Amino acid sequence: MGLAIAYIIIAIYSTALLLIFFYSLAQLNLLINYLGYKKRNEEAPKFNLLDPKEIPFVTIQLPIYNEEYVMERLLDNIAKIEYPKSKLEIQVLDDSTDDSVAETARRVQELQETGLDIQHIRRENRKGFKAGALKEGLEIAKGDFIAIFDADFLPEGDWLKKTVPYFKDEEIGVVQTRWGHINRDYSTLTRIQAFALDAHFTLEQVGRNSKGHFINFNGTAGIWRKQCILDAGNWEGDTLTEDLDLSYRAQLKNWKFKYLEDVETPAELPVVISAARSQQFRWNKGGAENFRKTVMSVITAKNIPFKTKFHGVMHLLNSSMFLCVFTVALLSIPMLYIKNTYGHLGWVFEVTSFFILSTIILFVCYWFTYKSIQGSSFDNFVDYIKLFFTFFSVALGFSLHNTVAVLEGHLGKRSEFVRTPKFNINSIKDTWKGNKYLTNKLSPNMILEFALMIYFLFGMYSAIPLNDYGLFPFHLMLFLGFGFVFFKSLTSKA
Repeated sequence: MGLAIAYIIIAIYSTALLLIFFYSLAQLNLLINYLGYKKRNEEAPKFNLLDPKEIPFVTIQLPIYNEEYVMERLLDNIAKIEYPKSKLEIQVLDDSTDDSVAETARRVQELQETGLDIQHIRRENRKGFKAGALKEGLEIAKGDFIAIFDADFLPEGDWLKKTVPYFKDEEIGVVQTRWGHINRDYSTLTRIQAFALDAHFTLEQVGRNSKGHFINFNGTAGIWRKQCILDAGNWEGDTLTEDLDLSYRAQLKNWKFKYLEDVETPAELPVVISAARSQQFRWNKGGAENFRKTVMSVITAKNIPFKTKFHGVMHLLNSSMFLCVFTVALLSIPMLYIKNTYGHLGWVFEVTSFFILSTIILFVCYWFTYKSIQGSSFDNFVDYIKLFFTFFSVALGFSLHNTVAVLEGHLGKRSEFVRTPKFNINSIKDTWKGNKYLTNKLSPNMILEFALMIYFLFGMYSAIPLNDYGLFPFHLMLFLGFGFVFFKSLTSKA
C-alpha cells in the first residue's frame, strides 16, 4: 500500500469519524435539553371538550394498502374512540389491490349501521402512494383537525381527548404522540427496534421540542390542523418520507408542533427482517431525499435561530450517519495495516482513538431514554448494557443496506413506496409463517453482507499476527452484526 493511498484512507476515515462525533455532540445536547425539561402545568389555553360549543370536528384518516391481517383489529379499535359522533368522521383510505378490499367494505358497512360516520374511500390508482391518499382524503374531509393512524396502530379510547385540547392555541399545527410497542419482547429483532424508536421518541422528540427546535410528525399517531397542512403546501409524494417533508415545510412557516411524551399509542413492530429492511430503507432514503429538498431552506431561513438551524440540519442528516459508520467500518481494516506499516503515522491513531468518546456519549444518552420507559433498577441497567451492544452490532449489520438507501436518496434516484407488511403479532405465541405479503426474493445486498461478515472475521484474525487488538471489539461487533442480518434474512422467508 503506497503512502499516498494511506493518506487518502486516513483522510476519509478521519472525516467520517469527525461527522459521527458532531452527531454524538448533537445527541448530547438533546439529552441536556431532555433532562432539563420540566413538565409545565400551565398548558392552557385548551379546548374544553365538556362544552359542546368548543368541541371541534375531527377527521380520522386510516391510509391502508393490502392489510388483510390487521384490518379488523384496526377498525374495531378505531370504533371505540371516545368522541361525540356528531363531531367525528373516519376515512378508510383504501389503496389495496387484494382480497382485503371486500372484507374492509363489509366491516365499514357494519360500523356505518351503528351510526358511526365512516367512509370507505377507494382511488383509481396509487398516485403519490400514502401522501396521495392523504391528500385526496383531505379534499373531502369535514374535520378542522386530521388524525392519522397507520394500520398497525391501536390508539386508546381517550386518545382524541388527550390531544385535541392543545389546538386551542392557534399557533399549534401538529400534536404528535409517542409510539408504544405491543410486541416489544417478541424477539431480538423487535427488542432492538423498540430500543431505537424509544430513543427517538424520548431523547430526540422531547429534546428538540422542549427548546422550540424542529421535530417531525411521525407519519402516524398524530393529529394535524387542516389549515396547517394547506398553508404548508399540502402532502407531496416526491420523497419516501412525506411526513418529514410536510413537517419541515410547516415549521418553516412558523407553525408550532406539540409533542406529548406521556401519551403512548401502541403499535406493532416488524417481526421479520425483510419487513424491517423495507421500513429501514424507506426511512433512511426518505431522510436523505428530504435533506436534498429542504436543507437550504433551513439554512437560509430568516425566521429561525442558529441553534434551531443546527439541530434541523443534523436531524435531516440523521440517516446519513449510516454512510459515515459504514465508511469507518470498511476502512478500519486498512487502517489497522497502515498503523503497523507506517510507524511515523502513529499520532493519527492516537487522535482518532479520541472518537471512542462518540460511543460513550451515545451509551449515556440511550441509558437515560431506556430508563425513562423501562426503569432504572440495577437489573434494568444490566439488561440495558446487553441490549445496547446488541443494538449497536445489529445497527452495524444494517449499515450496508442503509448506506445504499442514503446514497440513492442523495443522488436523487426515485423508487416506489414499499409498504411494511403487518402480521397481527401480539405475543411470542403468534406466528408470521404463511403471511402472503412476504416475498421469497432474496436481497442482492445479502451476498455483500455475507462477504462483509467474512471480511470482518479477517479483521479479527489480523489482530493476531499484528499483535494489535485495539479494533478487535469493533470488528467482532461488525462480524456479529452482519452475520445476524445475513442469517436472519436467509431464514425468515415465508
